[in-house]
Amino acid sequence: QAQLVESGGGVVQPGGSLRLSCAASGFTVSSSAMSWYRQAPGKERELVAVIPIRGGSINYADSVKGRFTISRDNAKNTVYLQMNSLKPDDTAVYSCYAVRFGTWGPGTQVTVSS
Repeated sequence: QAQLVESGGGVVQPGGSLRLSCAASGFTVSSSAMSWYRQAPGKERELVAVIPIRGGSINYADSVKGRFTISRDNAKNTVYLQMNSLKPDDTAVYSCYAVRFGTWGPGTQVTVSS
């Protein structure tokens, strides 16, 4: 079945950077729109970014525009989220989602703290 596994989370200083990876199996990431969500304790899950299969517009939450970049490497069957200029409010569990298949990864923790 379709599966996703995130990696790359960790603890970083405010202003620092992380790159999250979402490795897919059971399908190709080129066959589905892919997205990143995040959820902090006591807050609703929010859509961070979504990348279409091909030719569509990449969308970002207003809170991350100009700081985060979603991308897809079809050869590695992996989706990435490059996060720069990180803020404490970015602290959350980040999860990858395959839109076509309704498949979630288990998530990876990102903590931004001094």
